[in-house]
Amino acid sequence: MIPALQRVGRSLGVLLVVVGLTFAIFYLAPIDPALQMCGKPCSPEDLEAARGFMGFDQPWWRQLATFLGAIFTGRTFGSADVVVECAAPCLGYSFQLHQSVTALVGDRFPISFSIAIGAVAFQALFGIAAGAIAARRQGGTLDRVVTGVSVIAASAPAFVVGLLVVVVFALRLDLLPSGGYVPFSEGPLQWARHLVLPWATLAFLNGAIYARLVRSSMIEQLGLDYVRTARATGLSERRIDRYALRNLALPLTTLIALDIGALLGGTVITERIFGQPGLGALLLDATATADLPVIVGTTLVGSLLIVLANLGADLARPLLDRRLAAGGRSPRRPAPQTTPSDQTSQETHP
Repeated sequence: MIPALQRVGRSLGVLLVVVGLTFAIFYLAPIDPALQMCGKPCSPEDLEAARGFMGFDQPWWRQLATFLGAIFTGRTFGSADVVVECAAPCLGYSFQLHQSVTALVGDRFPISFSIAIGAVAFQALFGIAAGAIAARRQGGTLDRVVTGVSVIAASAPAFVVGLLVVVVFALRLDLLPSGGYVPFSEGPLQWARHLVLPWATLAFLNGAIYARLVRSSMIEQLGLDYVRTARATGLSERRIDRYALRNLALPLTTLIALDIGALLGGTVITERIFGQPGLGALLLDATATADLPVIVGTTLVGSLLIVLANLGADLARPLLDRRLAAGGRSPRRPAPQTTPSDQTSQETHP
């Protein structure tokens, strides 16, 4: 219980640091949002009125306190004549889009969520399978193919892979739409068809990490004494593979959690190439128009998702290894839970 509370406390500390750094982006940026709101021509009096309307006439520490308080209690922008309400959790207000940052993020988050979940599922599935096959065929043709493809995927720019996928599967073969997003509520099939290409692109790029991790770890595991003992007692190769993969549960869980957090925060290049209006596209549009409240809000949300994903992975580790739950260290090379002779007596087929 205490280690879990310590992990939560560290995550809260990281979040506070992230909030401070994110707010520093807003406060130290050489762009004045009040000047953008005021327009041209803008007299000094009008500029001061715009700053007061947006709350930028306060000291930095008070602005930070107001920003933090607005996350929990909401905030009101404006003067006696014009008032703009930003309900909690308020991450700011875009005076260019005339909408709260929270609402903008809420509209775009389902798109990034759809991309992230599907991409992580495919990249983990195919990456783990490819790595296991390569480890089993070490030095063979399949091993060389998997290794070569992994090197190419790890070094290929995302925009190049995305454009090639669009040209081949959308423009030349006309199998799938080149972009756009259809909500799941309007048709699961159309929803999936519009996401296949982003999923495939991200799975190809990120699946190489899974393949290389699984390959190297399984090669190490398959050379250990307990594997040789298991083979000598007649344990099936399929069961041996399960034991070898079981030892990868901890690193794979951490990798999957971090990938989910990073992808939920938005994939800027992928969303732009495939016309997916997710959080990454929102951040890119805000950067192009210097919409600082949106930049700060989306950056904060993306950082929050990564921190939460990391926290989830930390909390899941004791569930995957009871030695960690007991406060001990996870061994590097755990043996099977049942003896090879027991498994041999239970299985008659590989």
